[in-house]
Amino acid sequence: MMGVNHATSGAAVWVAVTGAMPYLTTGAYPLTPVSVIAGACVCAGAALLPDADHHNATIAHSVPVLGRVAAGAVGGISGGHRHGAHSLVAAAIVGVGAWALTFLTVTWDVIGTISLGTAIGSAALICFALKVRGLVKSWLKAWIVGAVFGLLIAMFVPASVVWFPIAVVLGFVAHLGGDFLTTGGLPGLLWPIKPRPPKALQKMPIISSIWMPNGYVALPLLGNTGSAREMILGFALALYVLYGAIHETLRGFGIDLLNIL
Repeated sequence: MMGVNHATSGAAVWVAVTGAMPYLTTGAYPLTPVSVIAGACVCAGAALLPDADHHNATIAHSVPVLGRVAAGAVGGISGGHRHGAHSLVAAAIVGVGAWALTFLTVTWDVIGTISLGTAIGSAALICFALKVRGLVKSWLKAWIVGAVFGLLIAMFVPASVVWFPIAVVLGFVAHLGGDFLTTGGLPGLLWPIKPRPPKALQKMPIISSIWMPNGYVALPLLGNTGSAREMILGFALALYVLYGAIHETLRGFGIDLLNIL
């Protein structure tokens, strides 16, 4: 799946899990309107994290030189693109890292104690989301905007300390789900163990595209990355996120969007 659709899927998952839209959200983890919108931005950026193993991904271009170095390091450690970084093991590691960041705090006389780690993490993820959506062209401007919003989240959304690691994991898993729906698939849920199908199944048309000879698994409903089906899904998810953002913004002012419609 393309980066822009990964980011959109991350935001959509967050809205579905935390938003208050009747019939269109799960109610699994209800939050205030501000937290829903802020978390959607963070989750969108987190949905790009698995591609940190690719030298041409958004993350690699978000910081001159260091971005490519970091992508090369992640790719080398994980075994290359769509290997270890595209696994539930990686999701767990990233989740623990995001949770650990929330304990990095700083105390200012004016505003008290805030989670500096949450601010830094949110700034980076929002920067990635801005870059992949093409909303900001310059990496420096993207980081400045990300830093401002990251600091605002840490200062004025206290619940972010709790939901930040959840948003990171949900975004990461949303990325895995998107790639699972393409022909490239994922290196199995049990990575680093990648059981290969028996030889008798490797040449069967349907089974071989779901459980591939190299041990990867997929449900290729979207076809190849960048397919028309993927673009249609991405557009639909973008509309859902937009509707969710409008609904939550109005909810913050005590207005029910359904009554207006």
